[in-house]
Amino acid sequence: MREAVVGIDVGGTRVKSVLVTPDGQVLAEAVWPTPEDVGHQLGEVAAKSVVELTARAGDAGGQLDLLAVGVAVPGLVDEVTGIGVWSANLGWRDLDLRGGVAAHVDVPVAVGHDVRSGLLAEHRLGAAREADNVLFVPLGTGLASAILCRGQLVTGSLWTGEIGHIVVVPDGPQCACGQRGCLEALSSAGAIGRRWSEATGLVGDAEEVARRADAGEPEARRIWQEAIDALAIMVAPVVAAAGTELVLIGGGLVHAGDTLLDPLRDALTVRLGGRDDVAVEAAALGDRAGSLGAATIALDLVGR
Repeated sequence: MREAVVGIDVGGTRVKSVLVTPDGQVLAEAVWPTPEDVGHQLGEVAAKSVVELTARAGDAGGQLDLLAVGVAVPGLVDEVTGIGVWSANLGWRDLDLRGGVAAHVDVPVAVGHDVRSGLLAEHRLGAAREADNVLFVPLGTGLASAILCRGQLVTGSLWTGEIGHIVVVPDGPQCACGQRGCLEALSSAGAIGRRWSEATGLVGDAEEVARRADAGEPEARRIWQEAIDALAIMVAPVVAAAGTELVLIGGGLVHAGDTLLDPLRDALTVRLGGRDDVAVEAAALGDRAGSLGAATIALDLVGR
């Protein structure tokens, strides 16, 4: 019988799930729009994921041994108790995520922070396999970070890695957390698309802004560069304090390639006083990092 786990990444716009074997082979994957009030429906979402993924993996004969389910979520997460303490983008407080999922699946449940889980996946399966001092910053609907120091995840308080809600531009754009000028309100993929649409009256996402910026459109270039500059303002002191050697940029926005990475390298070099020894690279797992990270914590839970 073949062993596997399910990893579920709950994002602001999409829920991504994977069925993964202990050696890292992806047997099946699925993506759904994030339902309204997803926190209170997470058990149903997990059960749906298990059924759909095992069907896609061709498990009609019941030859699959499901070991565990891992769930990765944004915001403040107590990974020990499985409580979602707060999520600005998904709108919950003090939600028993583990209990909600465990009521609908008949296997152990692991709950983790989406970005920290994603960095674990990148370290074991992706672009950080050869690096032990890493800062991981996925640019999605929201924006947070995770740090690997000497091969170990840095986990302190509940706020560890929540750089998205640090004010980098006083009196800047409104953030979902209620403050103005947060990094997330300037540099997340969601904010880039929203700010460009508000400025131009056109409908488009961050990838559209990247294409237009690359083509030289002034408004797109302005918003794009402001996002990169804000990111460099925040990332530089974290890199300097933590001894980071690799800055890994994740999320769907990495498809912009050098349109994103080259100016970020330049801006970071300036902010670091001319240092050019910090690599800035695209995450290898892209927007699958969260779901593969959720699978990783599920495998860790059962000791595989």
